[in-house]
Amino acid sequence: MDSKSGGRRPSRSRPRPTAKRAASTADWREKTLSRLRGTIVRADPAAIEEVKWRRPSNPDGAPVWSHDGILCVGNVLKNAVRLTFPKGAQIPDPKQLFNTRLDSRTVRAIDVHEGETVDERALEAIVRETVRLNVSKTKPSSR
Repeated sequence: MDSKSGGRRPSRSRPRPTAKRAASTADWREKTLSRLRGTIVRADPAAIEEVKWRRPSNPDGAPVWSHDGILCVGNVLKNAVRLTFPKGAQIPDPKQLFNTRLDSRTVRAIDVHEGETVDERALEAIVRETVRLNVSKTKPSSR
């Protein structure tokens, strides 16, 4: 045992998945996710961002924004950055930002590929409408 590391020997095999992923995603996808994060926060400054769903295949987890329920989940994919809205099918999308998961009865998502931009005002409107939907479902009913 190694006394310097608290009794554990450091792993000398391949790089840790977290370090490997951080290095592999420090490109356009992370920049895109950062811009989307800014748009979400501008749309709802009260939104809470947490990291959820860590697992061996995704040790860094996924950013999740919520306000009286989940607003959306961010994922860095191989060829895109995805914002998934669990209640997206209930949200008006006049600018047609939702471009994937369109066959789902509940979920809608926005995939952003390298070089693409997102209509920030339209995304802000989707986030605000999602907040409105979440808040309306959490208010106690009056009798």
